[in-house]
Amino acid sequence: MTKRTRQDSETPNIIESRDFQALFDSLAKQGYRLVGPMVREGVVIVDDIAQVSELPIGYVDEQEKGTYRLTHSSGSAFFGYGLGPHSWKKYLFPPRMRLWQAQRHNGSFAIAADDSTAQEVQPLALIGVRACELAALAIQDRVFMGDYPDPHYKAQRERLFIVAVNCIHPESTCFCTSMNTGPRATGGFDLALTEVLEADRHYLLTQVGSDAGAKVLEAVPHRPATREEKAAADTLISHAAEHIERSMNTRGLKELLPASSESPHWDAIAARCLACGNCTLVCPTCFCATVEDTTDLSGENAERWRLWDSCFTTEFSYVIGGSVRASVKSRYRQWLTHKLSTWVDQFGTLGCVGCGRCITWCPVEIDITEEVRAIQAQHATISDGAGRKKKDAHA
Repeated sequence: MTKRTRQDSETPNIIESRDFQALFDSLAKQGYRLVGPMVREGVVIVDDIAQVSELPIGYVDEQEKGTYRLTHSSGSAFFGYGLGPHSWKKYLFPPRMRLWQAQRHNGSFAIAADDSTAQEVQPLALIGVRACELAALAIQDRVFMGDYPDPHYKAQRERLFIVAVNCIHPESTCFCTSMNTGPRATGGFDLALTEVLEADRHYLLTQVGSDAGAKVLEAVPHRPATREEKAAADTLISHAAEHIERSMNTRGLKELLPASSESPHWDAIAARCLACGNCTLVCPTCFCATVEDTTDLSGENAERWRLWDSCFTTEFSYVIGGSVRASVKSRYRQWLTHKLSTWVDQFGTLGCVGCGRCITWCPVEIDITEEVRAIQAQHATISDGAGRKKKDAHA
């Protein structure tokens, strides 16, 4: 994991918008491959980037249940949009990765080196990481760097530079405040930016989070922030937190969901769910994968690939004799219970960071916060009824 040994939270700096490109240039000069947000086919995605001009400048979006609309305004904000469908996990946990290959030679097969460690991993700089996504990366670290580390993930993570952006434009689908993951980035970054747009000024208040961040900043024109500039940035973040309307009550959720496995509400969800897997593909923490072996037509070359998968597919839980979770009801229940309950047993944390992507990109408008609330209300009603019966029995 990238070492972060300092956090100069009391001495933020100012980068004027005209000097923002110097940050990109400084990272590139130090050998980092830059990845950041850009607009493609009507959405904000993340891909290789070299110029500030490639950012979604002036773009704003509207998100609701099953709704995403991106429009261009007359503004000049670099980060005036919410989260798109892409999460950063694809750079540490690729959607498709060859694990090994073997070739026939003199009548026998020779296994080539493991692709995940055969080549030197290029240092990677992620630009525009929101606070909830920092939390997601920390969760993925527990998944892939535990007792049995994934070599590819570990190699890339140790060469990662993170430029975080404090969120000042939350979407209606966000609920990071109730998950304690945002909108302010509090750690896990090398540099953290807060974009401030005033009538006649446009600047980025910059907080250093590591020695690597301080080194990159040295080559960028900057100066210490004034008290007024720091207050302006703090106000924007505070206002963002106040405008986050969705929430999830996580108290007792770990125990509640397994205890509610027979709740009739699972049938109500299953009647709507398409089992398309969109929620798992856009989720920044889901890590289901499958392994496939392939050979070419000549039979001279064999390969093994790891591919993203989803617990919403019938094949994912297939064993000899059939799928363990054949119904949509059982698959949705497995996903939600794992994410918000048994994940804690495995990794010591919930598997949700409140980014709201699963709400936005669900084609039938299933809202995880509403479903949890419904199960909680149903459980409370049943518990209250049982309590009354017990009280009457003793009367």
